[in-house]
Amino acid sequence: MMMGRYCSHRRIMKGMSLMSRKFAPGETKIGWIGTGVMGASMCGHLIAAGYEATVFNRSSAKLAPLLAKGAKAADSPKAVAEASDVVFTIVGYPSDVRAVTLGPEGILAGAKAGSVVVDMTTSDPALAVEIYAAARAKGVDAVDAPVSGGDVGAKEARLSIMIGGDPAVVEALNPLFAAMGKTIVHQGGPGAGQHTKMVNQILIATNMIGVCEALLYGYKAGLDLPTVLQSVGSGAAGSWCLNNLGPRMIAGNFEPGFFVEHFLKDMGIALAEARAMNLALPGLALAEQLYRAVAAQGYARKGTQALLLALAELSNVEWKAATPA
Repeated sequence: MMMGRYCSHRRIMKGMSLMSRKFAPGETKIGWIGTGVMGASMCGHLIAAGYEATVFNRSSAKLAPLLAKGAKAADSPKAVAEASDVVFTIVGYPSDVRAVTLGPEGILAGAKAGSVVVDMTTSDPALAVEIYAAARAKGVDAVDAPVSGGDVGAKEARLSIMIGGDPAVVEALNPLFAAMGKTIVHQGGPGAGQHTKMVNQILIATNMIGVCEALLYGYKAGLDLPTVLQSVGSGAAGSWCLNNLGPRMIAGNFEPGFFVEHFLKDMGIALAEARAMNLALPGLALAEQLYRAVAAQGYARKGTQALLLALAELSNVEWKAATPA
């Protein structure tokens, strides 16, 4: 009984300490693991805000832009953690999250008591809970904070950040999140950020089918697609996917803001979580199958807008940039 009160008291004191703790430029050292399409921009914003950064990426060549901005390179996630107060990760797959966080050369192998681990990868909610527990056992805090907004949102520091974790820890991290995003919402306890990101991905999955089918229809009907976007983009049919990815598709630009192979990973997580909750999500299942066709056609490393190419192939339509059929 006494031990229970003591542990409870320690948790309360820790929460009070974190609420009063200030993660500030010139004082807080950050670590960053994963400098791909989005991570490089996100870390760059923190450096520009005045935070000293230590960075790691499996492909060291991708560190060059951040090193030019003053970041220091580390040779492992463990070394990043040893040099940092807050370590951010945004990597590819849940297996990567597990390796860089829980592996023998991972973050928790080098993290100091009182530091914080923030995973911004879209990953398994259950893994977020597992990392939270493993971190707490070492006196470290862990937060799951996946993002939405793609490469443009990352570059322009206007991401939507969905956060799961302890309220006091999230509050202390808010100045760091504010350097990267515009919509910053604490969704609940560990794993809640990841569950919210699954909601986001389910919405995008079926919306992308509609966007691509609509543009394909307009193309085949001989319409001027930029003019069509002017009419429909600001009405009830408007969406982020239509207004941001529609112009790319019309221009024949299928380079990744977000990789098809990563979107397949996300839909797989959402479908697995849905099965665990005994939910039938036929729209999501259809989208996942269509995106498997996209990958099979050789577009796994293209952007999610490459779904248009797979749908065009189904109807034997040759898509030509900005030229109606």
